[in-house]
Amino acid sequence: MKIVIASDSFKGSLSSGEVADNAAEGIRSVMPDCDIIKVNVADGGEGTVSALIGTLGGKTVETEVCDPFMRPLMACYGILGNGHTAVIEMSAASGLPLLSPGEYDPLKASTFGTGQLIMDAISRGCDRFFIGIGGSATNDGGTGMLSALGFRFTDNGGNMLEGNGESLESISGVDASGVADSVLESEFTVACDVDTPFCGPGGAAFIFAPQKGADQETVIRLDNGMRSFSEVIKSATGTDVKDLPGAGAAGGLGGAFKAFLKSTLRPGADMILDAMDFDSIISGSDLVITGEGRIDGQTAMGKIPIVVLKHAKKQHIPVVAICGSISDEAKESGEFAAVFPIAPESIDLREAMEPETAAANVRHTVRQIVSTVIPFKNG
Repeated sequence: MKIVIASDSFKGSLSSGEVADNAAEGIRSVMPDCDIIKVNVADGGEGTVSALIGTLGGKTVETEVCDPFMRPLMACYGILGNGHTAVIEMSAASGLPLLSPGEYDPLKASTFGTGQLIMDAISRGCDRFFIGIGGSATNDGGTGMLSALGFRFTDNGGNMLEGNGESLESISGVDASGVADSVLESEFTVACDVDTPFCGPGGAAFIFAPQKGADQETVIRLDNGMRSFSEVIKSATGTDVKDLPGAGAAGGLGGAFKAFLKSTLRPGADMILDAMDFDSIISGSDLVITGEGRIDGQTAMGKIPIVVLKHAKKQHIPVVAICGSISDEAKESGEFAAVFPIAPESIDLREAMEPETAAANVRHTVRQIVSTVIPFKNG
């Protein structure tokens, strides 16, 4: 028997790798000779680096960069085993969790540190990138990152501007003469799970800036800046990001990648599973076990369990999902061969999310799954 375990993290409880380790224990308690393949997976946000390094091999690199307010910060990214592919989570340098709630300020916050991570990877020989852009503290249209890469943004008087949100409305020109060929020739695959355009009522500022500390006046100022900058981008690059789906991700970072660099925007789970050649990993499997903290209507919108299912269906491999909880609509969807919540209904949520409790519940649930499903499959 061959069983593949590819579950997303149970946020607040267990990482993807911890879910896999405990699920494997549950399987071995019933089937000690089973061929178990554990796959770390992620959706392009937190855990992207560990997922790809865990599956494809490689190393973690630590370097000093700037946080969203240009303060020194030690941040990590990954270089895969081939030596020329880097995996970066922008939140490691430019993420909201790096700030205390009292200092959130998307006018001042910058993605400069994310650009520094990219430059460090290029200096180490990388020319291909997987970038996760979730969890940003920024709404700078990607100008901070681009500044770190060598682009220069100027106002009407030719004065160089800082790459942050409050500078957007003043940008009138872009100078790419200082950008190295190694930057322009690198290829970027960017995990982008939102369709938010660059600006407008459904754009980056209106949808996400309030979560980053913007009041209504600041939101309007940021959106005006994004709208103005989108015209500069169009003039400089020929790319119209204003209404481009995904361009508003991470405060416009998605649009910056698309307009100025050789980039592709992709759903995060698809990016991760395709990068690790998930189809080959599951080939010949008898069962795939996937999961996440909660399976609900959002799961079908491209989250890890549904993308795992899509890959397995192509090879007619049954997929069982485990989760902390499940919504009524998901119970009735019939997408998976079966869905098993790991926590008894009587247990308190806080207790259920304790790592030790969640780990024990994963082991117990998976033990029940293989005790039930495998004998039925073989008989």
